[in-house]
Amino acid sequence: MERRQQNNALRGVGSHDRSVPAALAENFAQGWADTSLSLPRLPGAAYAAARRAALSERFPGERIVVPSGGLKVRSHDFDFHFRPHSAFVHLTAETGTWAVPDSVLVLEPHGNGHDVTLFTRPRSPRTAGPGGAELYSDRQYGEFWVGRRRSLAETEDALGVATASRDRLEQALRGGGAPTRVIRGHDALVDALVPPAPEAEAELLTFLSELRLVKDEWEIEQLRLAVDSTVAGFHDVVRELRQATRLERGERWIEGTFNRRARLDGYGLGFETIAAAGAHSSTLHWMRNDGPVREGDLLLLDAGVEADSFYTGDVTRALPVSGRFSDAQRKVYELVYAAQSAGIAALRPGARYGDFHDAAVRVVAEGLEAWGLIPDAEAALAPDSTLYRRYTLCGSGHHLGLDCHDCGAARQERYMEGVLEAGQVLTVEPGLYFQPDDLTVPEELRGIGLRIEDDFLITATGAECLSAALPRAADEVEAWMASLR
Repeated sequence: MERRQQNNALRGVGSHDRSVPAALAENFAQGWADTSLSLPRLPGAAYAAARRAALSERFPGERIVVPSGGLKVRSHDFDFHFRPHSAFVHLTAETGTWAVPDSVLVLEPHGNGHDVTLFTRPRSPRTAGPGGAELYSDRQYGEFWVGRRRSLAETEDALGVATASRDRLEQALRGGGAPTRVIRGHDALVDALVPPAPEAEAELLTFLSELRLVKDEWEIEQLRLAVDSTVAGFHDVVRELRQATRLERGERWIEGTFNRRARLDGYGLGFETIAAAGAHSSTLHWMRNDGPVREGDLLLLDAGVEADSFYTGDVTRALPVSGRFSDAQRKVYELVYAAQSAGIAALRPGARYGDFHDAAVRVVAEGLEAWGLIPDAEAALAPDSTLYRRYTLCGSGHHLGLDCHDCGAARQERYMEGVLEAGQVLTVEPGLYFQPDDLTVPEELRGIGLRIEDDFLITATGAECLSAALPRAADEVEAWMASLR
């Protein structure tokens, strides 16, 4: 409690609050009904237990420490929404509104395996004495301020993991002589207690990242939910396009429309929404979203709903604001569509991960050659050239899961040089981006940025498009938009 009070003092939290006299403090400590909960085990808990078992088997005899991370200050005494570290979520199956900042999962070696304890903040006490003032005086953690947490027993029931108060973490990490691996940089106390071991820490992070490469059936269900909600958000946006054209910063209206769906259906956004109209569409990650949306523009919308389980969708469409593509827009769209179709056709178990990218960019390069923008597609595709990338800089997809760009710490041989397996989920998203000031392209193409992105589950026989409810072909997009407008 003392450290929290010091933290609040540093943040200047108490500057506009009234002090609490002893009589009021005593009053707060009595007269409360029993509101304890009987919580069922979360559906994902059994799958998280299997992942912890794999972690235990990989690092026998070693202590493993996985923090959730803590709150981050947005401004003065207001914090951003809390989002736990993805490795912590994967190993606990914790969900959005119940996730508690500063929780730490510890696997302590014991016999042939590990004892697992989740050190977390218990529910704000309603008693006098140490900690009792948190209920009403702590803006970051007090129940009056931020809402009810589960009790330790309730958390144990929900997650199927032994729990202990966060206050006991220091004692647990100081005890014993077991070598310790930790995910560093997300909990100051953990970092202070565990001496740095860069190679061991990198190996842990790599293992946990690669543990997510193949999704289990529960994860796939969560990704379906996230993608379905993402698709619903695209429907919402098309219905709001005309309203966006009437506003000075119509991109913000588009952003807000999708973000409303994300908060309604899930925990929030998997990443900041890209709502890029007109020439903004040629900026790969345009997130300022402060421009107008005009008739005749293309709107590039790249967005994803993060489910309550923290799994996210990631879908992109290029939408003609008027409802119909111009000739130049359609020309670019159909080339990108052909590239995406070639990439999709390359998705199957046993294929190299890079095959879908290679198939997509070959179509792009050949199209650019046909348009006269590069002299020789074959030469441009050579590793020592890749001149086609002036117009399509980034890769054509990525793994998807708890992170939008999932499994980012996986080894090159398991990711970029790996092979596709049933249960993997990834995006296919080729694009073309013609900068508004690029004199190497015809004037009619300048300022057109266009990407088509869908989410795919690798199956035993091929690939399933999880976002198939959104049309892809140009004619289908126009018909869909007309039906909603």
